[in-house]
Amino acid sequence: MMQVENTFFDLASNCRRNCLVICDRGIMDGSAYLKPEDWKKLKEKNNWNEVDLRDSRYNLVVHMVSAAIGAEDFYRLDNNSTRTEGIEIARELDKLTAQAWVGHPYYDVIDNSTDFERKVVRMIAAVCNRLGIEAGDRLSLDSKKRKFLVNKMMDDSDSFQLKINGAHGLTDEKGISVVNSYPQFQDFIVVHDYLVTPNHHMQARIRRRGQNGNWTYTHTTRRPEINKESPELRMQISAREYRLLLVQKDVNHYTIYKKRRCFLWKNQYFQMDIYEEPCHPRCRGLIILETYTTLLDKDLELPGFLEIIKEITNDGNYSMYKLSKKDSDEVNRVPPSPRTDGVPETITDGVV
Repeated sequence: MMQVENTFFDLASNCRRNCLVICDRGIMDGSAYLKPEDWKKLKEKNNWNEVDLRDSRYNLVVHMVSAAIGAEDFYRLDNNSTRTEGIEIARELDKLTAQAWVGHPYYDVIDNSTDFERKVVRMIAAVCNRLGIEAGDRLSLDSKKRKFLVNKMMDDSDSFQLKINGAHGLTDEKGISVVNSYPQFQDFIVVHDYLVTPNHHMQARIRRRGQNGNWTYTHTTRRPEINKESPELRMQISAREYRLLLVQKDVNHYTIYKKRRCFLWKNQYFQMDIYEEPCHPRCRGLIILETYTTLLDKDLELPGFLEIIKEITNDGNYSMYKLSKKDSDEVNRVPPSPRTDGVPETITDGVV
């Protein structure tokens, strides 16, 4: 699979026209069909790491939820010669495959909440949105980012308080059932720096996103507002380009350090940003939950294991640009010492 993909990637990179390569499957799908120990051996044998396989190799991942989950009447073996699994196995494989991609920075899950024709339209809309293609009336892009302020979360330090209580399942230290238990998740170190721009109508930033010593790098620019919209252009860059751009860091902004926790919950992909020191006092203890969804208001069911304070989708005070902004009396102060964990002095493409 990898060799076939590489062949098409090489052809696309040498093409003089804009070219989009669509892979029916991705390398990480293989982990759903192997035992964890076999997948680990395969990675070690080929010197692979999951940040490269999952995050760097593909610009967008779209998971089309199996008809076995939510559209059972359409899951049949007699109309698809390549489909051999019964419905229960299909459900389990779908969950494992979906989980394999958790952590990708641009991950869309297309469930069966609509008919199949609309499901396909939603998939195309996700691709167009990632490519920055204006679909107009041909595709209704109802999906938008929604943000929520989190007061409390069950983190690693709470895990010792939970225990398995026989047939009653997961319970806390008081024996009370934890109905909405924490799902599997992927944690990343995320570091943002804003850059100097020609005027205050533009924004530019760079991001490092790492896990287990492997990193991806992104450059984002937000253009001046046009028709009440400020389009963003995101590009994946190399470590060398990242180092060059870091010289243009805007001293009027703090570097932002986050732990980003990614997880699936009820077929919805969530990212939770936990702000870390050093930071502006306004960011201490700050936790923000984000998801892209077409659901409005109370139709979106939020994770029950989190204590949500309020929705902050339209509150500009919680934009990363505002949160990183230094006060006027802070600009000339000696900046706080940068963190050294996950921020090595020497950066190489994909490996540190």
